[in-house]
Amino acid sequence: MVVLAGAGTGKTRAITHRIAYGVASGAYHPSRVLAVTFTARAAGEMRTRLRGLGVPAVQARTFHAAALRQLQFFWPQAVGGAPPEVIAQKVPAVVEAAGRLRLRLDRAGLRDAAAEIEWSKVSMLTAQTYPAAAREQHRQPAGLDATAMARLIEVYGEVCAERHVIDFEDVLLLTVGLLDEHPRIAAQIHEQYRHFVVDEYQDVNLLQQHLLDLWVGERSDVCVVGDPAQSIYSFTGASADHLLGFADRHPGARSVRLVRNYRSTPQVIHLANLVLGGGRRSDGPAARALAPSIELVAQRSDGPAPTLTAYPDDEAEAQGVASTIRGLLERGTPASAVAVLYRTNGQSGAVESALARAEVPYLVRGGERFFSRAEVRAAVVLLRGAVRSDDGSSALGEVVRAVLSGAGWSPEPPPGGATRERWESLQALVLLADDLARTAPGARTGDLVAELDRRAAEQHAPTVQGITLASLHAAKGLEWDVVVVVGCSDGLLPITLADTPGRVEEERRLLYVGITRAREQLHLSWAASRAPGTRGSRSVSRFLGPAAGILGDGAAPAGPRKKVARRADRTRAPRTCRTCGTILHTAAERKVGRCGTCPPTYDEAVFEALRAWRTVVAKETAVPAFVVFTDATLTAIAEREPVDQAALQQISGVGERKLAMYGEAVLKVLRDNGR
Repeated sequence: MVVLAGAGTGKTRAITHRIAYGVASGAYHPSRVLAVTFTARAAGEMRTRLRGLGVPAVQARTFHAAALRQLQFFWPQAVGGAPPEVIAQKVPAVVEAAGRLRLRLDRAGLRDAAAEIEWSKVSMLTAQTYPAAAREQHRQPAGLDATAMARLIEVYGEVCAERHVIDFEDVLLLTVGLLDEHPRIAAQIHEQYRHFVVDEYQDVNLLQQHLLDLWVGERSDVCVVGDPAQSIYSFTGASADHLLGFADRHPGARSVRLVRNYRSTPQVIHLANLVLGGGRRSDGPAARALAPSIELVAQRSDGPAPTLTAYPDDEAEAQGVASTIRGLLERGTPASAVAVLYRTNGQSGAVESALARAEVPYLVRGGERFFSRAEVRAAVVLLRGAVRSDDGSSALGEVVRAVLSGAGWSPEPPPGGATRERWESLQALVLLADDLARTAPGARTGDLVAELDRRAAEQHAPTVQGITLASLHAAKGLEWDVVVVVGCSDGLLPITLADTPGRVEEERRLLYVGITRAREQLHLSWAASRAPGTRGSRSVSRFLGPAAGILGDGAAPAGPRKKVARRADRTRAPRTCRTCGTILHTAAERKVGRCGTCPPTYDEAVFEALRAWRTVVAKETAVPAFVVFTDATLTAIAEREPVDQAALQQISGVGERKLAMYGEAVLKVLRDNGR
């Protein structure tokens, strides 16, 4: 079965009830059901709901958690000994690998390289097959060309092997290997799990799909649930193609569409449909991919119309947002019911400063996990110590408040800053105790500690009072009464890096995700310039064009603004391939003036002579070959055939330093080979 479930249509409720009904009717044995999703929070939420429905024995895990459990169980049988340790972060191993290759990567470059290693693994690529795939998709992480990145992938693998460690993608790869190569192990998995449910199926990548196929085997009892309109993780290797092609791969599969949105007001849903519909009305394969998307039908009563506000600069926008939220809190809106969403994490700084000045408590989602915070760990220790002394003479809430007073909790919150954030963490534990006492009147401190242990294992944190600040990616799967989306301008939504039609449409879906997080109120805003007093060169996001009629005059920035004529000489036409005329996307393509799919137009003997020369120089100077010149630069040299140093210096990648070091030698190679 494939369930196309739109935003806010109750898909988690639907699939957990489907599982519970299957168990209650005798169709499923609870221990033979495996429900998988993509985040620990989502898996924890699913387990909590299944417990509430009376089926706690059903396994609900992330792909990685399910695979790791199987790997740890079967590794001693298949390989012998304990499996390798799983590293929490790739960056330390990337640092060592880059050092061995004498690559200088800053902190951001190291993160990008680690993400690219992850992408290569979930795409089931090796160091040998990576370059062709990377060039086809115009990937150039951390400024490295495909050859350099492939070498880094290879050396990263060597570093991990020497340390006898694996990363999270290796967990999936090794589990796939065990099931592929050991039929007996595959048979045990097929015997254990007979029924599969996959949530957020639009986010599955090639590796996860392959693992799912091995888990399911020849059987057909699998139910996948997803929304192609919320496919926003292609940069990690995820693809909605698995969801959209499910019925073709499984002839006879039932298809169900959930279109009734129970989360948001009709006004919010109308805007969401208009934004997404703007993509469906465009032409091209990226737009056609949205065709199966759900057009939501609102089920709630009317609410306020969404607003779009323009500001002269980012600082004014942040101040305006803080003022709006301050007013909401003063009128009784709980802080935990409000979120500010943005495209990039770098946008949060101005908003954080403005909220702090307005004395509005806030929490940045994506920071330290709740149960890892020092004040939470200390509080749990105190609660464990209070278990024996809790004789039941006082209400659970009173006991917990008395205990947590020793950790810094007080009946009245402090004014703000880090002290307020610590208090909010402790207050969340107090409120959780109150909730437990309401649902289980006889509960004591020991029951609360058990609930905290269970939630910590599942990373299911309680609600913390404070405005949520989050990126649009981090907000997926969450919802608030009031949502403010800042930075709704071209260059941010869509972001400048979205340089293909497919990537632009993914940015549209990202805004759609942000809009559909709102239950009741939605406020959109944008700023004409980055800093006060600078020229306002931004324009409102193109995605909001279809909704101009319902968003008022928010396309014009507030306050005086001078019109600035654009100079024609500042507008650069996109570089195109000199062979086929298509737009060139990567720096490497623009360097040689030819797209990656067209055949080379240089003399291959000249190119090979240049490569041979580069190899000799690299060995003599003890540096990687690409440090001398990248393949793209050598290709450009072979194609343009410079006759002197002035012409050679015109080629991208040949700066003054490299010209002085290698210029004459390169020209000699060209002359010796008939040029």
